[in-house]
Amino acid sequence: MVEAACAGPGPGAGAADAAAVAALPSVRLVHHGGSRITSCRPVFSTDSRYLFCASGDHVKIYSTATEECIHVLQGHKDLVTGIQLNPQNHLQLYSASLDGTIKLWDFTDGILMKTFSVNVKLLALYTPAGDANTVFAIVPKDKGLFQLVSIKLPKSTAQEVDAQDFSVILEDVCQSPKSTAFGREGRYVASVKTLELQVFFFKKKKSFRFPLSFKQTKGSNNAFTCVTCHPKEDCIATGHQDGKIRLWWKFAHKKEYTYSSQHWHYDAVNDLIFSTEGTNLLSGGIESVLVQWRFGSEANKDFLPRLGEAIEHIATSPDGFFHSTSHSDNKIVIIKSNLERSAIIQGLVKGQDVSTGMMIDPRSKALVLNGKPGHLQFYSLQTDKQLYNLDIVQQEYINQSGLNQIKIVKAAFDFHGTWLATVEERMDDESEIELRMKLWIYDEKNQSFVLNTTICMPHESHIAALCFGNFNDSRSPPTLVTAGLDCQFKVWILGDDSDIYRESVCWTCDFVGTYHNLQATNCSFSEDSSLLAVSFEQIITLWDADTWDLKCTFCQPPGKIRHLAFGRFSCSKYLLATTDNGFLCCWNLLCCSLEWSTPLNVKALQVDPLSENVAVFSEFHRCTDLFVFKPNEPRPVYMQKNVCNVRVRWALFVPRELAEDCNSDSQQWLARSQLYFLTDSQDLMTFSTKPVEERLTLSSKQLATDENAPMTPFHVLLGKHRQQREKSGLEGERIALPEGSATINEMLHTPAHVLPNASFLSLMFMNSLLIPKMDESTNEKQEEVEMESEKDEDESDTELNLIEDEQEVKKVYSSEELLPKLTKSEEKELKKLQRTNYSWLFAV
Repeated sequence: MVEAACAGPGPGAGAADAAAVAALPSVRLVHHGGSRITSCRPVFSTDSRYLFCASGDHVKIYSTATEECIHVLQGHKDLVTGIQLNPQNHLQLYSASLDGTIKLWDFTDGILMKTFSVNVKLLALYTPAGDANTVFAIVPKDKGLFQLVSIKLPKSTAQEVDAQDFSVILEDVCQSPKSTAFGREGRYVASVKTLELQVFFFKKKKSFRFPLSFKQTKGSNNAFTCVTCHPKEDCIATGHQDGKIRLWWKFAHKKEYTYSSQHWHYDAVNDLIFSTEGTNLLSGGIESVLVQWRFGSEANKDFLPRLGEAIEHIATSPDGFFHSTSHSDNKIVIIKSNLERSAIIQGLVKGQDVSTGMMIDPRSKALVLNGKPGHLQFYSLQTDKQLYNLDIVQQEYINQSGLNQIKIVKAAFDFHGTWLATVEERMDDESEIELRMKLWIYDEKNQSFVLNTTICMPHESHIAALCFGNFNDSRSPPTLVTAGLDCQFKVWILGDDSDIYRESVCWTCDFVGTYHNLQATNCSFSEDSSLLAVSFEQIITLWDADTWDLKCTFCQPPGKIRHLAFGRFSCSKYLLATTDNGFLCCWNLLCCSLEWSTPLNVKALQVDPLSENVAVFSEFHRCTDLFVFKPNEPRPVYMQKNVCNVRVRWALFVPRELAEDCNSDSQQWLARSQLYFLTDSQDLMTFSTKPVEERLTLSSKQLATDENAPMTPFHVLLGKHRQQREKSGLEGERIALPEGSATINEMLHTPAHVLPNASFLSLMFMNSLLIPKMDESTNEKQEEVEMESEKDEDESDTELNLIEDEQEVKKVYSSEELLPKLTKSEEKELKKLQRTNYSWLFAV
């Protein structure tokens, strides 16, 4: 029966047709977002209005005032590892990447000005004050070694330039960007690795090494972790694994150097940096506390605690007004110089495991999944920004290795987004488990979820799955089903819990089901919630949702059930399941038989809530393939081989607000919903039918240069003038300038150093702004004005004759309706003839 079914509908059938579908390049795989914004140290703009962050292969520009991502610089083909402002132009930005290129950007307009091809992986980028045409980078050497090199950036008018003229400064350095720092005015460079500090002086062309003796204290040692240099004085500060900070002096001579130690951190110092003027030293570590040391005074220090997860990077603005801390939970906190929080930029939190899977909040349309420990994060897919965190565990998180923490393992929303169910657990040892299920109700007043019911130990073992029923009848109470490894599935319903003091509702257990003492692994409701499917290892059972009677069982082909889902709409009569031995099966519920099956090692299965489409990701030889199909059709709707080379953990169809117009059949499955998936490396990917473009709002396509700008007298006058024009209606009469002018576009998108002299461009630019004459009527009006000016030169006799002739004409014709109608050109000719002097005819 299985062999006959393999030839039926499904992703395994119609290989030739599927290949033709896959050959269409109309659907592209794109990286949606969620990349780490804390992979390297961010950079402030000179005026502290913008913060630049490396995010995957992009550079994101955030507003320090509104926390919004207002621009994205796209162009690199691999991870961006370093960003620096151009010391010679504060409106330009350098970025380095693992793709072996250094790009120069005009970040105000988002224009890529130049690309320097180094053809070697760049792990860090530095632009110290000094030579304007030289940058420094850390590059791999060989056998796991790295070196610091100086790269000469050639002057050229070309868009892409080879920059392979570099010299080695330090041979053996650490690959971490925090392990190398440049001294004041770029006179020297300091680098740390393991137990050695190395300082190289550019003018002397000499380097000195300062080793430390190994010391082991409470499980940590005194190895170097980071280094920074004082901006005004010859002083180097280093951080260490044991939590100490050392200040180094007189290092220009190896025998005269000295250092002093400061200690507050109980664990490793992850990063430290001097303030712009050098009056303070900022440090941070796993304690998530920003420590501000008064330079020259060890006793005076200030603290800013409870910043979140461990601090990984610290940055300061050029004007000293802002500091920023980058955290391991993909968060950047912008802090004022007085240690007051100013803004928080939160990206997609990437934890160790996304055990809850990916869900969509029906109310906010936000992506919901595991966030920081003990929380669920609500993440906006439209703005690529975290909306808020929901504290589920409601306990203080203790950051200590080896400690068994409470984890959120399952979560589910009901159809309307009114109820949220979460399951949290903690393993004390291999035998004892602590389980807690919580039911949350959405509070309209607070615009958040509020805890309603807490159930301790809802099952005796792990909860493998849970789902809500979607009952159309308002009289039916909300229903939740949980499947546990204690060989039971339980039905929970909402009941009345009111008393004389208050009106309340709570959840209670209504039914407990078992099947031959097998572990319940999956559960799913049909589209109308009339049937409940529960898998007990390799057996699928169907239960009546009204009476909870067992109706039917499916047990072929053999294999433990991995995924379980009902079809929708016209395919609601089908039940889909995948097995751990590599089969995708489809059962017909009307005849209770296997409709078809195909060998497919499915890792993720997702049903589109707005169509009959089903998407599965299968893994074969470490390559992941995508199949989109309808259970009742013999060929896949779409198929793409080798989607990614890592395992797909979760997939999700997200309904669109407005359906898209799809031109080809291979795009129809993306018309009403968009498919997202999350990989093992926690990259959030999606499929798109549009060309590559910035996924930002229209107001964020370019930097707003007047954002938060102070009011100037000229601005006030101009504003009043515009208001007067709008009130008088003159604003609408203004003629629009020509759009899409090739001359203007060429001038604006060409680097300034490539353009010719301004005097040469002036005439061409002004001509492009001139508005051409609309029609011939304008010329006729001008000729009439000229003819009226010539009337003063006419003789008075001619004018009298004209008046007399007109009177005679009026006498001949009784009414104006009988007058002949002349065209404008005929009237002009007539007037010329009337002004002609014919007196010469009578001179004979």
